[in-house]
This record gives sequence, C-alpha cells and structure tokens, in this order.
Amino acid sequence: MDPAVQAFLAAAASFVAVILIFGALYVFCRDPNKRRRTEPTRNRPRTRNTRAIASNTDLSSITVTESATFDPSLNRISMPELVDATRDFSPELIIGDGSFGMVYKAKLASGVSVAVKKLSADAFQGFREFRAEMETLGKIRHPNIVKMLGYCSTGSDRVLIYEFVEKGSLDQWLYDTSSASDMAEAIPWMPLSWVTRINIVKGVAKGLAYMHNLDTAIIHRDIKASNILLDAKFEAYIADFGLARRIQGSHLHVSTQVAGTMGYMPPEYINGATKATTNGDVYSFGVLMLEIITGKRPNFPFKGEDGREIRLVNWVNDMVVQERYMEMVDTNLSKDGLNEIAVIEYFKIAMMCANENCIDRPPMNDVVEILNGIPAF
Repeated sequence: MDPAVQAFLAAAASFVAVILIFGALYVFCRDPNKRRRTEPTRNRPRTRNTRAIASNTDLSSITVTESATFDPSLNRISMPELVDATRDFSPELIIGDGSFGMVYKAKLASGVSVAVKKLSADAFQGFREFRAEMETLGKIRHPNIVKMLGYCSTGSDRVLIYEFVEKGSLDQWLYDTSSASDMAEAIPWMPLSWVTRINIVKGVAKGLAYMHNLDTAIIHRDIKASNILLDAKFEAYIADFGLARRIQGSHLHVSTQVAGTMGYMPPEYINGATKATTNGDVYSFGVLMLEIITGKRPNFPFKGEDGREIRLVNWVNDMVVQERYMEMVDTNLSKDGLNEIAVIEYFKIAMMCANENCIDRPPMNDVVEILNGIPAF
C-alpha cells in the first residue's frame, strides 16, 4: 500500500479515537447523576428512606409533638406552659440533678407546684420507646413512690412532670446540704431521729417491693439517698425513674450500659454483668440502709482507723466482725434511749441486702416483713 495512503488511514484512525474519547467524557460529565442512579442500592445515601421510616414508625424525635397527663385533676400541660412556669428552665429553679437531666420546681397556671425534669437528648433512643416507658410509669400509684403526672415532647425536647414533694431529698437531711438549696430558709435543717430513719427505710422498702412484684416488674436501678424524697411528715417517696426498666417474669433486663451510682451499685454490675435484676435494687437498698444509720456517703471513701481509705460497705463489714455496732451510728443521731438490739438487727438486715453474692439477697417482700419486726425504741 502506498505510504501516503497508510499515513492518511493512521491519521484518520487517531482522529476517530480522539473523537470517541471526548464524546464519552462529554456524556459522562453532562449527567453526573446517571452514575449515582445506577450504583448498587447498598451504596446509596439513606437520608430520604430514613426520614420516611422515622415518620411511618413514629420513632423520630424530630417531628413528634405530644403531651399527656396521667392525673385526672390536671389539665393537659403544654410545653409553652412549662417553659413559662420554669422561666425557660432557669438555673435558679433547679432542685435536683437526676439521671439524664435536671429537675426544676415549677408552678403551673392552675397554681399547682410540680417538679419538672428536662431530659437530656440521649435519655431515650426513640419517641415510641419514650412514650411506652412514660405510660407505664404514669400508671404507678403507691404511697411511697413519686407520682408521674405527665410529659411533654416537642422536637428534641422531652420533659417529665412529677408531683412536688416538699422537704426535698433524703440526701439533704442526712448531710445538711439544704444551705445550697432555695428551700433552705423555708425548711431549717435538723438531724433525723431514729424513729424517722426507720420509717424512711420501711417506706422505701415498701415502694421497691411494690415495683418488683408488679405483673411486669420494674427495676429502679439507681436507688440512693438523693433519689428518695421526703414530704412534710418525712414520709419517703422513691423518685427519679430515669434508669428504670420493665422486666419480664425472669426478673432481669438485658442492658448494654452500666446503670446506677458508684458506691450503691451492686458488684455484679461493676464486674461486667449485662443483666439488671431486682437483686441489684436490693443491694442498693442495703447500702442505703447503711448510709441512713451511719451518716456516711457510700460513693466517697473515707479514712479508716488505720489511716487508709475505705468504702462504707467494707468498713461496716469490718466493724460487724468486731461487734462494734453502736460505734457506727451517725454522730448526729442521739443515742439516748436508743435500743441496741434494734440497732444490731438493723445492721444485720442491711448487710443481708448488701451481700456480695446476689443469690443470697432476700426479695424485697421479705425485707419489708423483717423490717416490721424492728422496734422503734
């Protein structure tokens, strides 16, 4: 073939190849969405589908606006009313720091004083879970359990409404923390008497026994002094169900998070157990009993006789071995006329509940019965 023809054909072929390449690039760049439309489903962004699912299953906290009242004496309470009653959740009205949120004192338009708890964003995964828990807790009616009056949910804000209990928490009365409270002037601090302490313990025991023996039992998971409220007559009310969970007949709840407060938390939780149990509440109750009679905080170590730091339960164990019961009694508690036999029995019950071996702890029904046998004097 003539060299000139060969050169012509080679040039023509190169030209066609270049045209085809530019044409492909033009088509590709002109429709950038085409590639995304043909990608496999697993690689697509799920924003639209996620929104649709959230809307259809009612799990989204973004679009749900709802309020409910569980007390027939109260009208349905709206979020704007709560914002107004708490002065936009003013720090000046904070009366407690509960699980998953701050607690505020509020006076509703009707004149009723309530406790309002504004939940943190991570308190519940979805609105359906939140509503189910609230409806369950809203049905609880017991003389030793704080009533949940209702809730409000707007956007990502979720607020619980509880009855207001006048004298604040047990923690305030064991350690005279009332000076840091707005209620300090109205309620001067005084040491709790033996009779009052026994009555508080019995009230908490009755409330827990009730919760544990519902058709679908409830574990509180954070029994401690700051979660026990006292009314005008120093009757005890279990409060703050931020960590509470319903459990089925096996009396356990599978949990992926550590629940409770150090010092009150049962050893099995600390050692990695993933099942919250009624026995866990019994342990925390036993520790609370020790705190009430000794006036020592379980969550803060203190110096023992040898100068080393020791925690409350270990200290009591050592003192019980030496039978030094009366030496453990809170120095603020007058020992005049105090029945030593009653004190010894009290410590035995507390240590029975705070047993490190969970299977050896008594159920709360039995604890209530045993406590009723302790003489007041």
